[in-house]
Amino acid sequence: MTEMETQVDVRTLAERLAAVRARIEAACRRSGRSPEEVTLIGVTKTFPVEVVEAAFSEGLRDFGENKVQELVAKAGRMPGRHEGGAVRWHMIGHLQRNKAKEVVAHADLFHALDRLRLAEALERRAEAAGRVLPCLVQVNVSGEATKFGLEPDVVHPFLDEMARFEHLRIEGLMTLAAPADHPEDVRPQFRLLRRIMETYDAPAHPTVRLRALSMGMSGDFEVAVEEGATHVRVGSAIFGPRRAAAASRDHRG
Repeated sequence: MTEMETQVDVRTLAERLAAVRARIEAACRRSGRSPEEVTLIGVTKTFPVEVVEAAFSEGLRDFGENKVQELVAKAGRMPGRHEGGAVRWHMIGHLQRNKAKEVVAHADLFHALDRLRLAEALERRAEAAGRVLPCLVQVNVSGEATKFGLEPDVVHPFLDEMARFEHLRIEGLMTLAAPADHPEDVRPQFRLLRRIMETYDAPAHPTVRLRALSMGMSGDFEVAVEEGATHVRVGSAIFGPRRAAAASRDHRG
């Protein structure tokens, strides 16, 4: 990465961050919610750790990564709460089972639990590490073949299965809405995720306690907040455009 790419325009970042916070507050007012109910996650994928440090200096405490290698590298410089640090690291990208150890070691919240074999791998690693890993279950509410996540009609049975894992704490659901020119077009998808959570009859087990909805990104987070999002994942609206080479098919910020 060149010197130019690592330079951070702190003033511009601060202005963008303030604007995003103001939009969240306005969406909360429209929906009768408190802004304190919404956690803003700055999605820093492809950005250097200096950008994380600059956002931290402006009061941002929650950061999201798509790739395990970036999570490991940045958490090495800025440890998360689990490791005694001052930030919270959110692993929001699709995860291969052979990377479970790194996520257990560094993530404060894992957003993309979407299959039983991954849960089993995370459970083994969390047990070995002596910790309980907070997780969200990813749901494919858009029906797109390119999206990861469980189909809506199998989410409740999957949650029932999760109750047997002692080292995973299921705290809620996550989704990525379909790309849309108008945020209102994806409101029904956010509403569906909220309905899936609200209609779940949780078993009497301490590791399944649904209270979080991770939904909404740079283009649609205001609608997501209006529909009950507790976590919004915002990247480009805070940090600016990413390099084209870093684009992925499963965009999360």
